Amino acid sequence: MPIMYAKLEQNNCHSCVVAIGSNQRLNNSSSSDVLSAALSRIAVSVGPIASLSRFFRTPAFPKGSGPDFVNAALVVRAQGSAGVILEKLHAIEHELGRVRETRWGQRTIDIDLIAVEQNIVPNSETYKKWQLLPFSQQSKIAPDQLILPHPRMQDRAFVLGPMRDICPDWVHPVIQKSVSQMYDVLDSHYKAEVIPL
Repeated sequence: MPIMYAKLEQNNCHSCVVAIGSNQRLNNSSSSDVLSAALSRIAVSVGPIASLSRFFRTPAFPKGSGPDFVNAALVVRAQGSAGVILEKLHAIEHELGRVRETRWGQRTIDIDLIAVEQNIVPNSETYKKWQLLPFSQQSKIAPDQLILPHPRMQDRAFVLGPMRDICPDWVHPVIQKSVSQMYDVLDSHYKAEVIPL
């Protein structure tokens, strides 16, 4: 199924940054194939894709938790609230065999809504609570509501590396740094692990 690319002059649409990844085969499909299947579904059920990064190979996070991932990022033009967009993304995960059993476990597909333009959801106070959550707690608890921008994006080379391909100048509305600036300050070891396929 071909991917539909957006005409950016569309009205009533939001530019959404989405990160996708896979480190578990689905039937006989490789992780790259699963990502391609997810992209086709996103284009049909969420909205046309305005830009798409290269595919990257990255270690599982946290280290040692499973096989390497194939990751990518995209900008999709979507209508509706951030919550509705997230529901559509979760429905695609379900279609592609995602089972939510273990936090940060292996998965056929992981689709994260990273940002919707410059929106902070639900509010700055809640965002900061999750952004500053100690690492020791991150694997144990997860928010019961959508937090935007994704509170861990600035820490993760496997998110920022692909984003740098498609929206290097997007500025984080809380941190007030661009994708390129956030990527540049990451540890070089983590950046070296994000390898284009």
